[in-house]
This record gives sequence, structure tokens and C-alpha cells, in this order.
Amino acid sequence: MVNITKDTIIGDILDIAPQTAPIFLSIGMHCLGCPSSRGETVEQACAVHKVDVEGLLRAVNEAANA
Repeated sequence: MVNITKDTIIGDILDIAPQTAPIFLSIGMHCLGCPSSRGETVEQACAVHKVDVEGLLRAVNEAANA
């Protein structure tokens, strides 16, 4: 079971659960291949994109563990 937290690096999420990419894209994180976005934590990305971190974590964890 994968446990993604607000401190998990987006690049790591995409490496272990590439099926989560559409979730990030749907909330405006379109530069998933950029070095800076791959090095951001979930919390940092949510702050930049003004997204609720807890809601995103629920969706990403659900998709990663499906």
C-alpha cells in the first residue's frame, strides 16, 4: 500500500504511481515533467496552485492504491 503525504515529492509519486498524473493535470499542474515540479512536495505544489492539500491527498492516495 502506498501512503502519500503532504511531504511526498511529486516526482516520487509519478514514479511509483503514474496513474495519478491526470489528477495533477486536472488541478492545473501541467508541468509534471519540469525539474522544479518533480522536486516539489505535494504541499508546495498545492500552495502554488491554491489547491486543498487534504483533498488532493485523498484523490492521489485512492488512485495510487487502486
